[in-house]
Amino acid sequence: MAYTFRIGGVALPVTPGKLTVKINNANKSCALMNEGEINILKTPGLTEIKFDALLPNLKYSFAVYENGFQNAKAYLERLDQMKKNKETFQFVVSRKLPNGKELFETNMTCSLEDYSIIEEAEETGLDVLVSISLKQYREYGAKKCKVKKERKLKFKKLRKKKGIHIPKIKDNVAVLANHCYTVKLEKDMTVYNLAKKVYGDGELYPTIAEANCKYKDSRSDGLDAADKDSMWKKSKKLKKGRKVQIPEFDYK
Repeated sequence: MAYTFRIGGVALPVTPGKLTVKINNANKSCALMNEGEINILKTPGLTEIKFDALLPNLKYSFAVYENGFQNAKAYLERLDQMKKNKETFQFVVSRKLPNGKELFETNMTCSLEDYSIIEEAEETGLDVLVSISLKQYREYGAKKCKVKKERKLKFKKLRKKKGIHIPKIKDNVAVLANHCYTVKLEKDMTVYNLAKKVYGDGELYPTIAEANCKYKDSRSDGLDAADKDSMWKKSKKLKKGRKVQIPEFDYK
């Protein structure tokens, strides 16, 4: 059976005699009360690949040179370049039967983790043996997430909103009761627009609607007559001069 090893498009002149591919485990075991140990299945870890490659300094008949003979120095320089430049590359192993029929192929994006250069006269003579370790590389990317800090509705800020009047009591600001400010509208506006003006987000209108529906049965300070729930729909327009309860709460 014929094997061909390629690292970053470069075919090794002598096919390694052994290839080790390790699919790493990422599962996690833990013990549950009264249940014993269980195994939580995770996505497999990165695959590790190891092999020894013979790089000839002499031209041999059993070696294959796709682009003409190159000695060990050319291959070592390519490995050095991959490591220093932090390159990722395709590691491809083709397996074919003697009749040319392809069995299966390994094709994986990898990085060069480490390699050892071995020169031993008794074993390799003038040639160089390189022990190579690769690791699978997975593409990833970082995303920027903008975290909105919670803001609290401040009375001074509320008084600056156009179209809203907050009455003063003996030159002091209106009292915050039931976690709500009482404001008086100086122009017609919908509940949605009121929420947008106060909180900066019209979709918070249900907060105002709920506060005013709860308050309608307990009013005794001369506010408007009892409201129906329909008065607090999103698009319902509130009349100028109407007094409205604006809840103070943490919002984003």
